[in-house]
Amino acid sequence: MGGEVGQRTVPGATKIYVRVHEDRVGVLIGEGGRAIKDIENRLGVRLTVDSVNCSALIEPATPYTPVANLLKAQEIVKAIDHCFSYERASALYDDNVVLLVIDLRDYVGEGESHLTRIKGRIIGEEGRARKTIEEVTGTYISVCRDTVAIIGEYSRAELARRAIEMLAQGRQHSTVYKYLDRAIRELKRRETVSLWTNFPQP
Repeated sequence: MGGEVGQRTVPGATKIYVRVHEDRVGVLIGEGGRAIKDIENRLGVRLTVDSVNCSALIEPATPYTPVANLLKAQEIVKAIDHCFSYERASALYDDNVVLLVIDLRDYVGEGESHLTRIKGRIIGEEGRARKTIEEVTGTYISVCRDTVAIIGEYSRAELARRAIEMLAQGRQHSTVYKYLDRAIRELKRRETVSLWTNFPQP
């Protein structure tokens, strides 16, 4: 991705550090370093992974690497840390796609058993609840450690976040599905109206 003159960075001056859980370091590196190389080539960054201290350092590879590319690399690394595969995290190369993270500790307090129960509600029997929310909203969802992470287009990711928060608050699955059905229909209606409004007139 090319950089604009106004976005010029200085290699070595702009650095972003990201903590990476020890069991996600291998995924971030990829087989033969494939994931790192792809991130570096697509974003014009230098990505250094410290497998001992479980961290990643993101720097501009050239003076013309936009700061926005460093932040995008940071989001991709965060997504992998939140248990997404690199393939799914790659959706974040799209400027219209975001990563949202919900901290489940905000809903369960200190009890580990409560956290397990909430995660079970979000995942659902044989993963059906998570899969349903993903399919309805067109997002990717990862239940990882004490968080739930969502990758998707902003409006749809927000709908998925609201649905997950409702489950975390104890709402019934049927109630959540009905909410999603209404919300996604309204979203599609607004998108259709916006499309026709912005369509060039003869």
